[in-house]
Amino acid sequence: MNLDWMAWTIPTACFFSFIVLMLIGMTIWEIKSPTVKRKGFLPIETTRGDRLFIGLLTTAYIHLAWVGLTELAIWFALGISIVWMGIVMRWG
Repeated sequence: MNLDWMAWTIPTACFFSFIVLMLIGMTIWEIKSPTVKRKGFLPIETTRGDRLFIGLLTTAYIHLAWVGLTELAIWFALGISIVWMGIVMRWG
């Protein structure tokens, strides 16, 4: 398999590894403690899985915008994304 089309840097590998670990953790958490819908600052009622999905989508957009609009290291985008995921999962 040829993966030359993807820029597999350490930040990119960390980002995708974190996503995989979050999905595994959320699956275990959901099995042990099923969630109920609630309303936070998002305009819809969401479950933990919904908030994770929304957070992951916006995290991807943060990274795409960072790479496309700045010359700064992608580590900053990773930090912003971690903070954003915390906000969405807690208060979303």
